[in-house]
Amino acid sequence: MSPQRARLTWNGAAASAVIREAAARGLLLGAEHTLAASRQRVPIAEGTLERSGAASVDEQQLAAAVSYDTPYAVRVHEDLNARHSPGRAAKYLESVLPEVADDVQALIAAQVRRALRS
Repeated sequence: MSPQRARLTWNGAAASAVIREAAARGLLLGAEHTLAASRQRVPIAEGTLERSGAASVDEQQLAAAVSYDTPYAVRVHEDLNARHSPGRAAKYLESVLPEVADDVQALIAAQVRRALRS
Protein backbone atom coordinates (compact mmCIF):
# COMPACT_ATOMS: atom_id res chain seq x y z
CA MET A 1 0.00 0.00 0.00
CA SER A 2 1.50 3.33 -1.04
CA PRO A 3 1.46 6.33 1.33
CA GLN A 4 -1.24 8.88 0.70
CA ARG A 5 -0.34 12.47 0.20
CA ALA A 6 -2.27 15.63 0.71
CA ARG A 7 -1.46 19.21 -0.05
CA LEU A 8 -2.76 22.03 2.08
CA THR A 9 -2.55 25.67 1.19
CA TRP A 10 -3.11 28.00 4.13
CA ASN A 11 -4.35 31.45 3.27
CA GLY A 12 -4.13 32.99 6.72
CA ALA A 13 -4.65 36.60 5.65
CA ALA A 14 -7.89 35.79 3.85
CA ALA A 15 -9.11 33.66 6.76
CA SER A 16 -8.35 36.44 9.24
CA ALA A 17 -10.18 38.98 7.07
CA VAL A 18 -13.28 36.77 6.86
CA ILE A 19 -13.25 36.22 10.64
CA ARG A 20 -12.84 39.98 11.38
CA GLU A 21 -15.69 40.83 9.02
CA ALA A 22 -17.93 38.23 10.67
CA ALA A 23 -16.97 39.47 14.14
CA ALA A 24 -17.86 43.03 13.11
CA ARG A 25 -21.26 41.81 11.84
CA GLY A 26 -21.79 39.98 15.12
CA LEU A 27 -20.82 43.07 17.09
CA LEU A 28 -23.38 45.15 15.20
CA LEU A 29 -26.07 42.55 15.83
CA GLY A 30 -25.10 42.51 19.50
CA ALA A 31 -25.18 46.30 19.74
CA GLU A 32 -28.60 46.37 18.07
CA HIS A 33 -29.83 43.72 20.51
CA THR A 34 -28.54 45.79 23.43
CA LEU A 35 -30.18 48.91 21.99
CA ALA A 36 -33.52 47.12 21.67
CA ALA A 37 -33.32 45.92 25.27
CA SER A 38 -32.41 49.37 26.57
CA ARG A 39 -35.26 50.99 24.62
CA GLN A 40 -37.64 48.92 26.74
CA ARG A 41 -36.37 50.81 29.82
CA VAL A 42 -35.79 54.33 28.51
CA PRO A 43 -37.95 56.80 30.42
CA ILE A 44 -40.60 58.17 28.08
CA ALA A 45 -42.03 61.66 28.13
CA GLU A 46 -42.34 62.34 24.41
CA GLY A 47 -40.32 59.44 23.01
CA THR A 48 -37.49 61.65 21.73
CA LEU A 49 -34.88 60.01 23.95
CA GLU A 50 -35.96 56.53 22.91
CA ARG A 51 -35.84 57.42 19.21
CA SER A 52 -32.37 58.95 19.57
CA GLY A 53 -30.77 55.59 20.35
CA ALA A 54 -28.23 54.21 17.90
CA ALA A 55 -25.90 51.23 17.56
CA SER A 56 -22.54 51.49 15.81
CA VAL A 57 -19.39 49.46 15.22
CA ASP A 58 -15.79 50.46 14.64
CA GLU A 59 -14.69 47.64 12.36
CA GLN A 60 -11.00 48.50 12.68
CA GLN A 61 -11.01 48.30 16.47
CA LEU A 62 -13.74 45.63 16.65
CA ALA A 63 -15.61 47.75 19.18
CA ALA A 64 -19.33 48.44 19.36
CA ALA A 65 -21.24 51.30 20.94
CA VAL A 66 -24.82 51.98 21.91
CA SER A 67 -25.65 55.63 22.44
CA TYR A 68 -28.51 58.02 22.98
CA ASP A 69 -28.15 61.44 21.39
CA THR A 70 -30.17 64.07 23.19
CA PRO A 71 -28.81 66.89 25.34
CA TYR A 72 -30.42 65.31 28.40
CA ALA A 73 -29.64 61.61 27.79
CA VAL A 74 -26.84 61.44 30.38
CA ARG A 75 -28.82 63.36 32.98
CA VAL A 76 -31.84 61.05 32.60
CA HIS A 77 -29.59 57.98 32.67
CA GLU A 78 -27.83 59.04 35.86
CA ASP A 79 -30.71 60.58 37.87
CA LEU A 80 -31.62 57.83 40.32
CA ASN A 81 -34.13 60.07 42.13
CA ALA A 82 -36.39 60.79 39.15
CA ARG A 83 -39.74 59.04 38.92
CA HIS A 84 -40.59 57.14 35.77
CA SER A 85 -43.43 55.03 34.39
CA PRO A 86 -43.50 51.36 35.44
CA GLY A 87 -40.77 49.39 33.69
CA ARG A 88 -38.88 52.58 32.83
CA ALA A 89 -35.87 53.61 34.88
CA ALA A 90 -32.62 55.49 35.17
CA LYS A 91 -29.56 53.48 34.15
CA TYR A 92 -31.66 52.29 31.19
CA LEU A 93 -28.55 51.35 29.22
CA GLU A 94 -26.15 50.31 31.96
CA SER A 95 -28.67 47.99 33.62
CA VAL A 96 -29.30 45.86 30.52
CA LEU A 97 -25.63 45.13 29.79
CA PRO A 98 -25.24 42.23 32.25
CA GLU A 99 -28.57 40.81 31.09
CA VAL A 100 -27.70 40.74 27.38
CA ALA A 101 -23.99 39.86 27.62
CA ASP A 102 -24.51 36.15 26.93
CA ASP A 103 -26.81 36.94 23.99
CA VAL A 104 -24.25 39.34 22.52
CA GLN A 105 -21.49 36.75 22.81
CA ALA A 106 -23.72 34.17 21.13
CA LEU A 107 -24.53 36.55 18.27
CA ILE A 108 -20.84 37.22 17.62
CA ALA A 109 -19.93 33.53 17.84
CA ALA A 110 -22.74 32.57 15.45
CA GLN A 111 -21.50 35.03 12.83
CA VAL A 112 -17.93 33.75 13.11
CA ARG A 113 -19.08 30.12 12.89
CA ARG A 114 -21.20 30.93 9.84
CA ALA A 115 -18.24 32.61 8.14
CA LEU A 116 -15.94 29.67 8.86
CA ARG A 117 -18.39 27.26 7.24
CA SER A 118 -18.36 29.18 3.97
